[in-house]
Amino acid sequence: MKLGINLGYWGAGMDADNLAVAQEADRLGYDVCWAAEAYGSDAATVLTWVAAQTERIDVGSAIFQIPARQPAMTAMTAATLDSLSKGRFRLGLGVSGPQVSEGWYGVKFDKPLSRTREYVEIVRKAMSRERLTHEGEHWTLPLPGGPGKPIKLTVHPEREYIPLYIAAIGPKNLEQTGEIADGALLIFPSVEHLEDTALRHVRAGREKVGKTMEGFDVCPTVPLAVGDDVRGLADMFRPYTALYVGGMGSAKQNFYNQLAQRMGYEKEAAEIQEKYLAGDKNGAAGAVPHQLIDQTTLLGSVDRIAERMTGYAEAGVTTLTLAPAGFTLDERITALRAGTEALERAGLA
Repeated sequence: MKLGINLGYWGAGMDADNLAVAQEADRLGYDVCWAAEAYGSDAATVLTWVAAQTERIDVGSAIFQIPARQPAMTAMTAATLDSLSKGRFRLGLGVSGPQVSEGWYGVKFDKPLSRTREYVEIVRKAMSRERLTHEGEHWTLPLPGGPGKPIKLTVHPEREYIPLYIAAIGPKNLEQTGEIADGALLIFPSVEHLEDTALRHVRAGREKVGKTMEGFDVCPTVPLAVGDDVRGLADMFRPYTALYVGGMGSAKQNFYNQLAQRMGYEKEAAEIQEKYLAGDKNGAAGAVPHQLIDQTTLLGSVDRIAERMTGYAEAGVTTLTLAPAGFTLDERITALRAGTEALERAGLA
């Protein structure tokens, strides 16, 4: 099992620290550094900045939001980043959520599965440097009856094939991801529930197109904190968990809330969401069960983390992406180094 690192969102006041963390991950031999975007910093600029100041580590978008870019533009960005980084780019895509898609980008959040499938088809075709034509439900290229003509990408990517990942949570999206992608970006992964909530659906998608899980990258992001007080460490992640389970999306459409329910936290997920949407963020954080946090993070001593890493590897994770927590750069670097040490102690390096 390989290790990755997720820098999260840029512009949160820790930008210099984030670069230092990425550089230390590069030095330690981490496999990939991911960056996110929502409605603040864009991931492409961050990844260019990181790639320019690292040597070996891959850089990946987790995610480029589908409603934010036309698919041909995503292909252009991917090809450019792969060229500038000398073959170190990984393309992660996702539909975002209804609030961001419709409120920020003005793109109707409908038919996310068919939209994602078409988007991937166009991106792959464009990156292959074919003349770009497409007739689908969401895009028609070139537009009929106008001056447009089929053209092809002028940039030559460093590699003929850039790995493509999809951020997936729901069963249907996970299955489609198995069909059309090279990897799945997962969130809130519990060793105890990973097979039922995610991997069986991905596997079904792979089987549908005559493929196995061989070569498919199962890539969950897991917050990491090192110390002796496991409960105290877990409390650091209460606001984070409450935000996603309670506040990401609407009352009717929150993929993270639905995931918590599938993990057996139906009553707790409902309470977290009710309080969060009512404006009681502290109450929502307090309602997050300790067990839910502990199951979806890496907390405690290096030995405890190593034991949990073994569980992830046995469950089928191929790249474990860590989000090292800490109030200072030294604490985050310490957590990062503990991740490497834990992987070695588990015999997974």
